[in-house]
Amino acid sequence: MKVRFLLDENLAPRLKVALLRLNPQIDILRVGEPDAPELGTLDPDVLRYLELSQRLLVTDNRASMPGHLEEHWNVGGHIWGLLWIRPKTPIGVICQELLLVWEATEAEEWIDRLDWIPF
Repeated sequence: MKVRFLLDENLAPRLKVALLRLNPQIDILRVGEPDAPELGTLDPDVLRYLELSQRLLVTDNRASMPGHLEEHWNVGGHIWGLLWIRPKTPIGVICQELLLVWEATEAEEWIDRLDWIPF
């Protein structure tokens, strides 16, 4: 199965636009859009959404997300991957890395896996 992405609400909306310019077939939602969690959704609820929707989270939230992720795993939860964006990474680099993930990997490879962009 192809990777499906969810962008954190703190990431610029133009990230989605730029990625879809590279390949309009990529399945990508952003928090706050229809069929995605509402703006302001708490991290534990985002993690439950990820598990149910089978989406990989792309975020720069290194403050609260790690603790909530640990709690999610401690109660037996799973995620379909999480990519943390390193500070000051240019949008073009982020898009190229996400495109590589989408083209070269399968969603199942990302279950409970964490990584950084750039790799």
